[in-house]
Amino acid sequence: MLTRVNASDPACVDPTRAPARSSVWGRQTLARQFFIVGSAFSLAAMALVGLFVTNLIEQAVTRNAAASTALYVDSIIAPLLPDMASSEILDETSSRALDETLAQGPLGERLKAFRLWSRDGRILYSSDPSQIGEQITPSEDLQKALGGELVAEFDEVDDIESKAERESGLPLLEIYSPLLQPWSGEVVAVTEFYEVAEGLKVDLAVARWQSWSAVAAVTLAFFLTLSAIVFRGSRTIDRQSIELKSRVADLTQLLSQNDALKSRIQRAAAATTALNESYLRNLGADLHDGPAQLVAFAALRIDSGLLSDPATSAERREKEVSVIKTSLDEAMTEIRTICSGLVLPHIESAGLEEMLEELLNSYGARTGKSVELRNSATVAVLPVAAKICIYRFIQEALNNGYKHAAGAGQWVDIARHDDVIEVRVGDAGPGISQPSSSSRIGLAGMRDRVESLGGTFGVATTAAGTIVTMRLPLHDMET
Repeated sequence: MLTRVNASDPACVDPTRAPARSSVWGRQTLARQFFIVGSAFSLAAMALVGLFVTNLIEQAVTRNAAASTALYVDSIIAPLLPDMASSEILDETSSRALDETLAQGPLGERLKAFRLWSRDGRILYSSDPSQIGEQITPSEDLQKALGGELVAEFDEVDDIESKAERESGLPLLEIYSPLLQPWSGEVVAVTEFYEVAEGLKVDLAVARWQSWSAVAAVTLAFFLTLSAIVFRGSRTIDRQSIELKSRVADLTQLLSQNDALKSRIQRAAAATTALNESYLRNLGADLHDGPAQLVAFAALRIDSGLLSDPATSAERREKEVSVIKTSLDEAMTEIRTICSGLVLPHIESAGLEEMLEELLNSYGARTGKSVELRNSATVAVLPVAAKICIYRFIQEALNNGYKHAAGAGQWVDIARHDDVIEVRVGDAGPGISQPSSSSRIGLAGMRDRVESLGGTFGVATTAAGTIVTMRLPLHDMET
């Protein structure tokens, strides 16, 4: 069954597009985001402020130019006019005087057109005779002038009776100047004239350029100052972000290492507990099968009654006492042997060489085997934990070599590499192919003891025999 899908449905829009745009923007640095957004806002603000300031300057320049021109024109025209408060028409003499004044001289060169308006919107005089006497609805500018306001517009001539002025192509300043009665200040007429404003056009162009330059310079300086601050802050944030990421990565790595070490310690603690139980069982078995049997044998001979029986001969009694004494001596010897393997020498005060010498002498006295000391590293200060670990490692390795290789060709090698001490114990036996339960316990105990201190343990079996190796770091241990 087919279903029609409306492509305009928002649910059908590809969900990856919008996030893609946001992700592109999100990947930008803070400084770049500020530069893009700040540039747009700065340009918009510069345009608004520039237009506002330029418009104010243009209005001020235009009004000042119009005021000076109106004052100049009024000073020339006003004496030629009759009393406009009492007369609503111009006589022929006044019209002729205006024609002569506006047609020649500096005023004639400056003014393109001239009109005189009455208060009711009638043209009393015009440089175009055909317009004299026309009654026109007052424009907005004319109404302002009749209200006593000087009105000036540059190059915006748009009233219908100014077609000739619009078609001249010259920059014109249109001025509506109210004529006031001297003693009352009442507006009695309005003069409208168009000045050829070439100079004003240049002044306005210069004013525009200067105002836009000033606004652009201030905006640019403000934006560059803010950009410098933001870019500096962005670089600081980026640098701190990189440092923070690096520290987080280091911390994450340390946490991983701590977790791994914690797991190793937990495994070592569990294995140590199990091994201690195995050692205790083995110790109990050794005591039961050795000294306990001999002591029990001696106790049985004492309880046999031979010694307490008066009929027993002296020779027989002496022989029985000798057997009991021999059994007790053997039991005591085995107990001392077992204890010598459990009790450590003076680890805290003894150096590595002294401790190693005592260990090898004890092993030789107990087994009758000699051990070759190939190399002995000199370590001035060795942590107590490292001493105990090295002592037990060598002791257990030699005991395993004695049990499984009959002590053939045993040797010990100790070397130091920077802050790592390496101990190797080997023999010339047949090697370990299928370790027995006792050897597994011994190897596991050595491994756990070494790894609990952060070291590494290894066993290698070759044609020349077996080599047991431990490497122990010393820099993280307390002395």
